[in-house]
Amino acid sequence: MRVVFLGLLWTLSGCGFSANHYLLIDQSLLANDPRRADAIMAQAESEYGSRNRLLYDMDRGMTLHLAGDYAQSNSLLEQASLEVERLYTRTIRTETAAFLTNDTMLPYEGDPYEHVMINVVKALNYAAMGQLMEAVVEARQIDHRLNVLSDSAKEKDGYREDAFARYLTGVLYEATGDLNNAFIAYRKAYDIYESTRAWARTPMPPMLRADLLRTTDALHMTAEFEEYRRQFPDTGWVSLQGPSDLAQVVVIGYNGRAPRKEEVHLDIPISLSALQLVLLNRGVIHASNRQERRVADSVLYGLNGRVVRVALPRLVPQKTQVSHESITLVPRNGEPITGQSQLMYNGTALAEKSLSDRMPGITTKALARAAVKFTAAEAATRGSQHAVNKGDAAWVGLLVGLLTHGLAVASEVADTRSWRTLPDEIQISRLWVPAGEYESRIQPVLRHGGALQAGVSHPLVLRAGHTVFLIERVVL
Repeated sequence: MRVVFLGLLWTLSGCGFSANHYLLIDQSLLANDPRRADAIMAQAESEYGSRNRLLYDMDRGMTLHLAGDYAQSNSLLEQASLEVERLYTRTIRTETAAFLTNDTMLPYEGDPYEHVMINVVKALNYAAMGQLMEAVVEARQIDHRLNVLSDSAKEKDGYREDAFARYLTGVLYEATGDLNNAFIAYRKAYDIYESTRAWARTPMPPMLRADLLRTTDALHMTAEFEEYRRQFPDTGWVSLQGPSDLAQVVVIGYNGRAPRKEEVHLDIPISLSALQLVLLNRGVIHASNRQERRVADSVLYGLNGRVVRVALPRLVPQKTQVSHESITLVPRNGEPITGQSQLMYNGTALAEKSLSDRMPGITTKALARAAVKFTAAEAATRGSQHAVNKGDAAWVGLLVGLLTHGLAVASEVADTRSWRTLPDEIQISRLWVPAGEYESRIQPVLRHGGALQAGVSHPLVLRAGHTVFLIERVVL
């Protein structure tokens, strides 16, 4: 029995993906130490392994982004982008191994919204470095990726467009003077925010209405401008045909933590005694951790041989406590200029939608895999009994059944991998101010009232006609 227990423990040690480093990264970011967070991520590279290469590149790309190492972040994210393309093709051998064990045996491919975010973060890296033309190249990649996704998505009401990504491309196009593409991006973003309101849980950002007014006015699109002015009579906006000495400050606020996934077990009894065992097991066995519980379940159900386990992922939201960011630009001379960020991206809603769309397929595959494992265990048990003397058949069958049924239970693991260094929400604020020297102050404001004790300050030198991007991260 001890050998069986150790064997099951060894099997479990190869299943799944350890995520302990995420807690340390969150603690570092909470202490406003993104460089330490990135160092922790770098040290965790060996834990990811070859099957999670894409996940590591995305996770590390984000921690480098938050640490201000934008060039290195783009290097990792470019690798991630290439890996996404490579993973479109997989070998039959890998698929078969995953079907006979669990989906963690497959290379992590990422969700479509994560693929889009690779290019979004790359674009923001270039923008933060002041390389706006390179950022526009990424904006075009975002456009291409979303166009392909929209054409190929099977679910009519699924994730096939991304309002935030479209909006960001508009900001980048406008910052480089490409008003035609900026207007097209803003209009697409407006339509997507409207059409996805039910599940995206992101209200129409007021600044987007101002963007449509500003760009249609600058492009002399009289009919469109008058229509938007009729629709948005109370919206204030800054005309591009006004003073030529204005500069723009764009603040990107990352708030909270992306949702995580956890495993949920569905133990299906196929006999009355197995049903009694499952009910008893839920109330009797207590283990100090999830792995010990899995081993105990595997031994118990392996001895019974009439319990089929199905493991499914479940999303656990980690919603931010931040309501918005308050931004103040203090000039050397003159009155401070203030602004407030607006919600543009709800990462938890995107993750929930993605998992919901995939859940029927995940469940069907898990049930089929469980049935195949059970059938194989039964065949192995009967085969072993027929292969030995009649007097030894009972104990040999018991031992082989324990091993095969126990391993079937032990190897059933849900795929709980996801890009967890992303934020829960992204907010944006945009301020047009006269050129000059400023001190910027970014103060997160909490939902229950009050602000965090320490805001972030940046000295800024703003030139007329230029756009500066600032990145702010709050874990709460």
